[in-house]
Amino acid sequence: MASTLPDPHPDIPGASGAQAQTAPPSDRADRAGRVEAHGIDHIPEEERHGRPRELFAVWAAANVNYLSLVVGGALILMGLSLAQALAVIVAGNLFWLLTGLLAVSGPAAGAPSEVITRAIYRVRGNRVNNAVVGWMISVCYFALNLAAAATAAFALVERCGIPATTGVKIVVVLVIAALTLTIGVYGHGLIMKLYFPITLALTAAFAVVAYSVVRSADLSYAPAEPLTGTGLWAALLGGVTLIAAGPLSYTTSADFSRYLPRTTSPASIVGWMASGAFLPSVGVCSLGALAATVVDMTDPQTALQKLLPGWFTPVFLLALVLGTIAINALTAYSAGLALQAVGLRVRRSISVLFDGAAAVSLTLYALLVSNFLDTVNDVLQLTVVLLGPSMAIYATDILLRRNRYDGLALTDESRGGPFWFTGGVNPAGALALTAGSGSAVLCVNTLYTGPVAHALHGVDIALPVGIAVASSVYALTARSLHQASPAPRKDPS
Repeated sequence: MASTLPDPHPDIPGASGAQAQTAPPSDRADRAGRVEAHGIDHIPEEERHGRPRELFAVWAAANVNYLSLVVGGALILMGLSLAQALAVIVAGNLFWLLTGLLAVSGPAAGAPSEVITRAIYRVRGNRVNNAVVGWMISVCYFALNLAAAATAAFALVERCGIPATTGVKIVVVLVIAALTLTIGVYGHGLIMKLYFPITLALTAAFAVVAYSVVRSADLSYAPAEPLTGTGLWAALLGGVTLIAAGPLSYTTSADFSRYLPRTTSPASIVGWMASGAFLPSVGVCSLGALAATVVDMTDPQTALQKLLPGWFTPVFLLALVLGTIAINALTAYSAGLALQAVGLRVRRSISVLFDGAAAVSLTLYALLVSNFLDTVNDVLQLTVVLLGPSMAIYATDILLRRNRYDGLALTDESRGGPFWFTGGVNPAGALALTAGSGSAVLCVNTLYTGPVAHALHGVDIALPVGIAVASSVYALTARSLHQASPAPRKDPS
């Protein structure tokens, strides 16, 4: 059965994990003030609730963040003109449509993405997929965002007259991580309740930022030496990859839609989720690019303060921290589910805390040892080698199956079960991911230059190549192995 121990319900005195799992639905309701009882187990239809429009605020709050400002400013630093940077921002953020497509599988299966992908890789293969794509990359993003929030918090601490010594920095990182993990531990109900007011607060704060930045920006900005030829293409494609890394990192979007009723319109899920992420992400990234036309965005937090009213700077810094907490809570939540799907038999709340410990360690390294901006660029561009093919395969499976998933059957990990296949691995999924990632590695130009990128004089085409190869290989091999048909329903008795 599913490798999860449901959290004991706080309203059922002395309830064990097993008792919580069998408690009446009314006692296990998904509410903001309760630690979520479900992990990677199936959500019964009688416990489904909500409307797809609630997804808008969840993804909007998560995309008003400091990292988006950093990435937007980085496009200008790469040598693009303002017009080119804005075009890249829009193009890269269109990948949120793909993230929205993945979210439709949540209500169909009543399960998180970490379980649904058993249909693609099978039980054992999916454990490897979750360990690498689900957990390791999520922890890396958690660390990057935590480091981004911490840099804003350091400045806020210094404005209060407290020197940002190494000891103070460590305490600040731990406090922000604790707030983030509290949301992740309480889980889905709290996220759905909390993110609407967070969205309103962040929208108000960034409206002031937008007014100040747009008023000061050079709207006709062009670099002194405009890029041309292969140099221009390298910057454009590299920029799209940098922006697309955000939406591609959410191969787990079904985690936040799985409580919706099975009959929820797939189109409405895609529309509300994708627009909730696309609109603020385009807006905040664009502010970073606009600011870079008049200030040096190699240090975004300090540079932006030059454009903002003095009284607003503390509010701005608090907004950066709040936005990053919002996105990291989602990341921590999904990383906790990934650990359960790997086979770690702990409660979801405990697995979330384990993720936090790993991310804090990486964050302290990124802040105290390495160059933060270089780390962001390298990690975001390199992860798409895996994330692009992984998301493409998942999306292809949804289309091939016409979004028909048997959530109960997916929880069966037994040998000979409907999702065991041969040795617990589906060759179609494994081959497609290997081919897609392998092709992308040949085309990448980040920490190292692949042979294809070298032949193209530095132009990085890893993202489109990885996606095209992975989706094509999976479509062909899955059909030939008859893997595109709906999974048989396992009798729950």
